[in-house]
Amino acid sequence: MKHLTYADQSVLIGDEAADVLIRFSALLAEKGHADAISLNVLGEDGDATEASFVIGSGTNLMTASTNSTIPEPDNEKGLAVMHEKIERLLSPRIAEPSNDTWPAAEEFDSHTG
Repeated sequence: MKHLTYADQSVLIGDEAADVLIRFSALLAEKGHADAISLNVLGEDGDATEASFVIGSGTNLMTASTNSTIPEPDNEKGLAVMHEKIERLLSPRIAEPSNDTWPAAEEFDSHTG
């Protein structure tokens, strides 16, 4: 479990979720992008809640380890989303030409007249 500080708020989040969020944010900043992600966290009051983060260039995130024995919030879905987005940033799909034929301009003109 780690403390995650975002803006002026600190929450508890699972180790893997914290590490992947930091990596995702750094990668977005490096590529000049931004994104939003929602993760399950424990608030300062210890209650489970969902937090949404806008991350990328200019985002200030900090994580710190904790000795908490509280079970980590489940972030399986959020982790899957972040891993998928990280993969797309690291290995963007290459556009390939299509073999489809396009209608001639005359076909478009006949439908507008």
